Amino acid sequence: MSGGAQVTFFGVRGSTPCDGPSLARYGGNTSCVVIEAPGEDPIVLDLGTGLRNYGTELVAQGRNVGLHASFLVTHLHWDHVQGLPFFAPLFSPESVVDIYGPRQEEGPLAEVFGGLMRPPYFPIAPDGLDASLRFQDTGDDDFPIGAAKVRSRWVRHVGPTLGYRVEIGGVSIAYISDHGQGCGGGTRAEGDDFVPHEVLELADGADLLIHDSQHTQSEFEHKRHWGHCTIEYAVHVAHEAGARKLALFHHDPAHSDDHIDAILRGAQDYASHRGGPVVLAAHEGLALALEPPR
Repeated sequence: MSGGAQVTFFGVRGSTPCDGPSLARYGGNTSCVVIEAPGEDPIVLDLGTGLRNYGTELVAQGRNVGLHASFLVTHLHWDHVQGLPFFAPLFSPESVVDIYGPRQEEGPLAEVFGGLMRPPYFPIAPDGLDASLRFQDTGDDDFPIGAAKVRSRWVRHVGPTLGYRVEIGGVSIAYISDHGQGCGGGTRAEGDDFVPHEVLELADGADLLIHDSQHTQSEFEHKRHWGHCTIEYAVHVAHEAGARKLALFHHDPAHSDDHIDAILRGAQDYASHRGGPVVLAAHEGLALALEPPR
């Protein structure tokens, strides 16, 4: 692959990991997406339970020792960080990982993150892992990671939450995994169709927008306070931002494969009537090769 980047989905569920025959095609692991570009260290978006499978793949490839990578964490809810201690490369003292995540009122990110991994809730703390973990407190920032340009912006959810934009290899990927729609996602009282400026900054003309699509319209009416959005709103955001392709993401654990198939068909019809974008539903193992526009 010359130029461009590959985006691979290792976990696509929201809220909690889940399992069962009716979930086999889309998968039951929680949020974890990997961006890889030629000559660059991997960039990992969120550390849900899908991170374990990424580590397993690296072991099979012989790449788990001495890994250098950057993790972009949207927020500290369990479904976005639970995979960290099960990531095989972190048991190599030669591995170095930079963890970017939202600034916390309670203290530095490293200390607050450590509260998620400590006895009696978990047998080891982050400093008990062999790899070198370097925590970076992040907010409304723009910063480089290798050749990549990264933008982070606050988005509406429950608690401090970031969305990210990664530009690398001539392509752009926007990742907004948890995004509250309308006044249910924050303190502002704009209408349900309002798209915050920060979100447009992240998704503007993106080659791929990975966006929260947890609720159907009927579910949303009872779950506004959950800090997520409808499938239609995800299409709306992508259309307003001029994104080329939309990946529906953060699937509700109660949505079966057949249900997501139906959601996808509805989203594609809705996008078609609006004149775009291309819509797909993310599933575990999906690998998208993005190439720079010609």
